Amino acid sequence: MRTEKEKMLAGDLYIAHDDELRVDFKKAKKLVREYNHTTEEQTDDRKRIIDELFQKHGKSTYLEPPYYTDYGCHTVVGDNFYANYECIILDIADVKIGDNVLFGPRVGLYTAGHPIDAVIRNEAFEYGKPITIGNNVWVGGNVVINPGVTIGNNVVIGSGAVVTKDIPDDVIAVGNPCKVLRKINEQDKNYWELEKQRYYEN
Repeated sequence: MRTEKEKMLAGDLYIAHDDELRVDFKKAKKLVREYNHTTEEQTDDRKRIIDELFQKHGKSTYLEPPYYTDYGCHTVVGDNFYANYECIILDIADVKIGDNVLFGPRVGLYTAGHPIDAVIRNEAFEYGKPITIGNNVWVGGNVVINPGVTIGNNVVIGSGAVVTKDIPDDVIAVGNPCKVLRKINEQDKNYWELEKQRYYEN
């Protein structure tokens, strides 16, 4: 017989009121509360907490307090990850975030789901589906990323989007529900190269 944690991580129905899950949940809550009460001068404390919280993380991981998560131990982040104020990652299922990813304020990654049928839902059944975010992704403020979504590489998600389906590489996507607005192209690159050149000239 599988444990509730094994069912949860497999994306099957599970019941969260379980002793093993409570241990992980309480550990995360303690670490998050400690992190959210640190100051800018407590860089060593913040690094230690992030080391304990995430399953794995790369170099230069920064979470602007307050930050919230259910477990933390099901989240993997790459190098140069920045999450602005009030980021929420509900990692009932695995969350994988690539390198050079920026989150605006109040970004939410929600792997958790509940049955549509009210009778089953009221019996405390839940499920989770993983979220994957590629490399070089900028997620604007107040974006919600729903269970089971994969976002490709080199993507910009516009503020306020609700991402319900996969987003391919090299695009700007916006709206509710989130849809591809257009491809990121050579003209974009040229424009920002010129802006960078102007910066260094001033």
